[in-house]
Amino acid sequence: MTETTWDLTPLFPSLESPEFQRAWEDLKGEIGRLKGLLEEAAPLSQVLASLDALLEKATPLWAYLYARYSADTRDEAALAKLSELEVLFLDFQRLRPRLTRYLALQDPMEAGPYRILVEEAKEEALHMMPEGEEVLAAELSLSGRQAWAKLHESLTSQITALVDGEEMPISQVRNLYFRPEEEVRKKAYEAELKAWEAHEVPLAFALNGVKGEASVLNRRRGYRDDLEPTLHRNRITRKALKAMQEAVRESLPLFRRYYLLKAKALGKEQLDWWDLFAPIGKGRRWSLEEARAFIPAKLAALVPNAAKVAEMAFAERWMDLLPRKGKVGGAYCMPRGGGKSLILANYEESFESISTLAHELGHAYHNFALAQAPASLREVPMTLAETASIMNETLVVEAALKEASPEEGLLILDAYLQGAAQVVVDIHSRFLFESWVFQKRKERELSPREFKELMLKAQEEAYGEVLATRHPYMWAVKGHYYGADFYNYPYTFGLLFGLAVYQKAKEDPRFAEGYEALLAQSGMYPAQELARRHGFDLESPAFWRQGIRILEEKVAELERRLA
Repeated sequence: MTETTWDLTPLFPSLESPEFQRAWEDLKGEIGRLKGLLEEAAPLSQVLASLDALLEKATPLWAYLYARYSADTRDEAALAKLSELEVLFLDFQRLRPRLTRYLALQDPMEAGPYRILVEEAKEEALHMMPEGEEVLAAELSLSGRQAWAKLHESLTSQITALVDGEEMPISQVRNLYFRPEEEVRKKAYEAELKAWEAHEVPLAFALNGVKGEASVLNRRRGYRDDLEPTLHRNRITRKALKAMQEAVRESLPLFRRYYLLKAKALGKEQLDWWDLFAPIGKGRRWSLEEARAFIPAKLAALVPNAAKVAEMAFAERWMDLLPRKGKVGGAYCMPRGGGKSLILANYEESFESISTLAHELGHAYHNFALAQAPASLREVPMTLAETASIMNETLVVEAALKEASPEEGLLILDAYLQGAAQVVVDIHSRFLFESWVFQKRKERELSPREFKELMLKAQEEAYGEVLATRHPYMWAVKGHYYGADFYNYPYTFGLLFGLAVYQKAKEDPRFAEGYEALLAQSGMYPAQELARRHGFDLESPAFWRQGIRILEEKVAELERRLA
């Protein structure tokens, strides 16, 4: 029997344990050591060794506390300690400006594998406020952006909605969109909108707070717009993003073709919002036991180590799998140290959940590969962070399509395409929405009504005429808006980049063998340089069209299956 909650005791027995206290003091000591090394302008090798040690010590503490909090946002002890850790880590954040200036003065050619840290520090130094202002900004973020993000996470994890007289956590309500009965899906949609409406005011204040703070800081740091700092963080060029967006806009008719095929299969002329995740075809429920056997077996064909990581995740209870009240929605994977991870999911017995779990296990494999690199070179930009998860997801889907009955194959193919459509079409709407919010937030705060209008406009531009009903509260649903800026386009980047990697891995056995090295190096190079090393040009729309072509083949296959 598969355990459905994670085991955190290998990290720490409890908050009160000697092991936890020792780890806490070790982290505090390492922050002090790094501060001393920077003050005396110590040799680069010593500073980098201290930075690596600090990050190694911090990882299990962050993982343990956030895991406890996100599994139960009512865990007051974990929440209090997490807040204390944020305050402790402020001592490190205060050192960031000094560390950046120190690294900016170093010679990249003498930094060895750490070259990227020196080069990025030189760029970042051009956009830094005076050190006192940077320290103040870091300190105020605890009661600013981070507090607003925490409000969103805590509030939305405890929201419930009434569906047919039953009170459900909002994550469980949203899982009803995967049900085959339209009546159930529509009721879930109506109940969800009503629940969001009841909480729209605090969530609007939170979004105004987050984007307002970001916009002010971006102007103070001399960025030309609010997008520019995210390009640096994601290690891509504006030209690469422009090339990808061009391919995305070209692909919208393809996805509208898919949506109309789906509408026809559901016996409708247009889709309603509650139909986007509706299954077509006839399948079966996928139990956790089946997931445990199926995912590693299918990964093993091309990526044996990814299969081993998946097996470890189940056997060693790295995962908290089922939805419940007080648990945050969605899914995530975070490193916990030693090449191991923690995965939170809200598993529903559908193929979509199988795909999501394979996706998160891909992140776990990425963390496993990154353990080969020093801790300060494990910070992978979001643009590259999806590579292993897309590979995992695609392998699982391709294997399932080969084995499934015609009816179940239809279900699986649709599940894959609806996921891809979310990452291309819905993410495009989120990118548009956030771009418009930043433009307007420079002038004043926005009301809940204005957020809803902008979201509906973005959805209309992305989805076009295929949707009869849209979702005005997606700005409240998605925590990404609150935790970071433009936490959207990297997903599209990741999907299309990952599909290109998958295609090359299939064609070139030597590439498949070097795949783990690519993942291990993904924190060591800008995306353009890493891609070029493997024969890709991210600044060409033609590269991005390769991924779109794979999706086009899937739409054509769906067309054939529905004929």
